[in-house]
Amino acid sequence: MSFPDFNGSDAQVQWQRFCDLIWYHDDLGIWLDVSRMHVNTSHLEALQPGFEKAFAAMQDLESGSVANADEQRQVGHYWLRAPQLAPSEPVREHISQEVDRIEQFGKDLIGGRIRTPSGEAFTDVLWIGIGGSGLGPKLMIEALQNSGQGLPFHFFDNVDPNGMSTVLAQLGETLKTTLVVTVSKSGGTPEPHLGMEQARHRLEANGGQWAGQAVAVTMLDSKLDQQAQREGWLDRFDMFDWVGGRTSITSAVGLLPGALIGSDIRSFLAGAAQMDEATRVTDLRRNPAALMAASWFLAGEGKGRRDMVVLPYRDRLEVFSRYLQQLVMESLGKRLDRDGNTVNQGIAVYGNKGSTDQHAYVQQLRDGVDNFFATFIEVLQDAGDIPVIQSERPGDFLDGFLQGTRSALTEGGRQSISISMRRFDARRLGALIGLFERAVGLYGELININAYHQPGVEAGKKAAAAVLDLQSRVEAVLNDGASRSVSEIRQALGDGTDESVFWIMRHLTGNERGYSAVGDWSSPATMRFSKG
Repeated sequence: MSFPDFNGSDAQVQWQRFCDLIWYHDDLGIWLDVSRMHVNTSHLEALQPGFEKAFAAMQDLESGSVANADEQRQVGHYWLRAPQLAPSEPVREHISQEVDRIEQFGKDLIGGRIRTPSGEAFTDVLWIGIGGSGLGPKLMIEALQNSGQGLPFHFFDNVDPNGMSTVLAQLGETLKTTLVVTVSKSGGTPEPHLGMEQARHRLEANGGQWAGQAVAVTMLDSKLDQQAQREGWLDRFDMFDWVGGRTSITSAVGLLPGALIGSDIRSFLAGAAQMDEATRVTDLRRNPAALMAASWFLAGEGKGRRDMVVLPYRDRLEVFSRYLQQLVMESLGKRLDRDGNTVNQGIAVYGNKGSTDQHAYVQQLRDGVDNFFATFIEVLQDAGDIPVIQSERPGDFLDGFLQGTRSALTEGGRQSISISMRRFDARRLGALIGLFERAVGLYGELININAYHQPGVEAGKKAAAAVLDLQSRVEAVLNDGASRSVSEIRQALGDGTDESVFWIMRHLTGNERGYSAVGDWSSPATMRFSKG
């Protein structure tokens, strides 16, 4: 299918396509435009039966069916913004109570009613979380925090010791007045545990009192929850068993940072609930998430053969492409379908923000390999405190760059989706997240994969644990002080490979841990290693 000539004799045809393939929500003030994707009404009619099954599956999920069969778990992130949909009264009450507690905690801490053990007001937040437990909070902070509003945030979202060192140095003496939030659903994930121990060590070394400054976001009765109870931490918030990390932003994972920057978390939840309602419509052409999922499906021939390039034209949404990487790629990137067939599905996501980054890669998008579709996101309302100088308005240029880039891609036969918002605030952020969450769910059903488990992630965790075990045994072999080659170390171990041993030795000798190396690093077989 080819595009009409938008500026020539087919302009009226394109206008009709635009009218047929645009969706608008009057109260939210949000448009979705898929008219520049290779999709038409006949395609949508052909896909309607497949979507009927997808709509039914989503209804079962929201009703409480076990959607994550690997872990025998329900998938209930939609209940977080509409507790009345939860399958039992205790769950409904628990959700509502947690939102109340989070909102009050934020108000009391910002207002100075909750203080450090030494009686000082809290000045900063150190947030410790990995994956969705870091990306969701970062999105909330970048998108919603206004200057001078709430507390400044710092993040441990990796186990990079250099990154930790930088953050701790930035905090310095203010660690004594820093709230430390550790997020770990199971309570046993290595990355947040390591970050927590480093933060605790430095905080106490600087005269802080951990228990009075620490908050846990975890499942009830997890290892972390038990520790927080035992030590009398400042507070604990539930990360429900039925919420996955990549869909946890409307739980305490996203709401607590929202409350600590003084954002309107009720409005955030209301926006997500409004979009949830709009995306339950079973008419494909009247459901924005279904329109988006159908466009993804047709663009990639149902095989994920095109990448998703996310281009939000607002600084506040710079983190959004990274957030979508996890939501989309962890959900859809699966080797097996529900029937056990090898399908190797997925949609790769990348991007940053316009107009800055259109200078970085639009050249290839316009003229290079045609293996993507773009997703433009715009906000119509500009900040009111930026004046007109010499008849120039920055917002006009930003809009011009967006429309110009969109047109340039179309002229090159490249596909794009556009999402436009009259204004941007907590409610629209909630709606935007709800739109993509539902599109991912529907697309997963359309291609017959389970969007709610993550066997590849679990495999990576097991492989990392195996490497750490191998390293401990390598160190034990070298404890006698003898000099050994890579092959000799591997033979002493009785397993592993020469390459895996070489990688471990390169790491050990790169730090001041008492290991030395002799030989030519460019010829690993010549190297000899020892301790002491």
